Formats: sequence, C-alpha cells, structure tokens
Amino acid sequence: MSIRAVVWDVDDTLFDYTTADRVGMSGHLAVEGLLDGYDSVDQAIGRWREITDRQWARFAAGEATFQGQRRDRVRVFLDDSTMSDADADAWFERYIGHYETAWTLFPDVLPALDTLAASHRHAVLSNSSIHVQDRKLRVLGVHDRFEVILCAAELGVSKPAAGAFLAACDALELAPRQVAYVGDHPEIDGRGAADAGLLSVWIDRGGVYATVAPPVGPRRIASLAELPAILGADTRFGAPSTFG
Repeated sequence: MSIRAVVWDVDDTLFDYTTADRVGMSGHLAVEGLLDGYDSVDQAIGRWREITDRQWARFAAGEATFQGQRRDRVRVFLDDSTMSDADADAWFERYIGHYETAWTLFPDVLPALDTLAASHRHAVLSNSSIHVQDRKLRVLGVHDRFEVILCAAELGVSKPAAGAFLAACDALELAPRQVAYVGDHPEIDGRGAADAGLLSVWIDRGGVYATVAPPVGPRRIASLAELPAILGADTRFGAPSTFG
C-alpha cells in the first residue's frame, strides 16, 4: 500500500531549534549577567541542554507537566530550588524573547513541502505543546501546510510510545502503513515510528549522530531532498521529482 501522508516532527526537523536555542540562550545569559560563572558560552549552553534533556525525559515519562518541566529547567540551571513559579516563568519568558529572534526553517524544508504538496497529505506530531508549536509554525509561515497538528502535552502520550504515532494516523484516518514519519532523533523518532508500523524516515542533518549505530527500522537521510524519492513522489503523478 502506498504512502499517502507524511507526519513531521518540528524541532530540528523542520525548524532549526539547535541554532535558535544557542543564539537565544547566549543572548539571554549575557543580558542576565550569568556568563561569569562559566569558562565559556559553550559550557553554559551545554549545561542548559543537559538540564533540558533531563527535564524533557521527566515530562515524556509523565513525571512533570509541560509548564512544570520548564520551571524546573530554570530552577536547576540557576541552582535555586525555592524560586517561585512566577519568577521561573518570567525568567523563561525572557529567554523565549531572545530565542524567537533566531527562529528559522532549514533551507531544504520549503522545497520538500512544495514537491510533496500535491501527492501527500501532511501533519505534525511533536513532543511539545500545541500552544508552542502552533504559534511557531504560524511565525515560520508553514502552519497552513498541515491539516493536523498534534502535541504530546495535549495528547497525554509522548514519542517514542506507539500511541503517539497511532494518534496521528487516527487523526488522518489512515493505517500506519500508509503514513511516513520524518524526525531527527534516532530513537524517539526513528525507532519509535518504525515500531509503531509507520514508514520511518530519520533525518540526520550534518551527521550529528554519525557515531550512533542506526536503529533497526528507519531509513536514514541527510537532507529532505532525499525524501520525495523514498515516498515515490516522482512517479505518483507521472512527473519527475524536482530534486536531483
């Protein structure tokens, strides 16, 4: 059975989250006067990302709410366990102000979406919240490209659990074997989608996971330029793909 829809991850798949986070946090820490405690900006950002990964894992496991993990990221980073919710929220919002100035799509995103627009339906499945991703996709100018936008905070289930991927298939009223999932993480996206029965496409931009043994199941690509051929977009309407 042919692939009829593509479900997309957002951060570091469509949206260059890593760069935006680095630029945003660098500016935020400088303004907040918090860089003096570190040997370098890279060291400070590395610590922020380690804390973020740990708190996201708690959120994915159902041990924290979406807003709660944000507050805990701030408290741990600042080493202030008594910080109030209001103060933690305000600190995070100041970071968001810097972070949003660096929002951008990867350059291969619009060409891929354009190529697949007529041949496949499109949806989003993210481990974030709809409040965050809906606005992000609007600001980036691609919101209307997706007929369904689902996020873990509202679904109550996170990738890599099969239930998250199957919820996207149900929303599209398609069987998993009719749906491709494109994401950047080898386990959360790649293996998770494959185990749920979708055609899993793992995009490893710049060889970020070059030292990671590819999980069984997903197809590994380095650019979205490779996606139309995998999905058969060059034959569905009798026209060749625009990608070489």
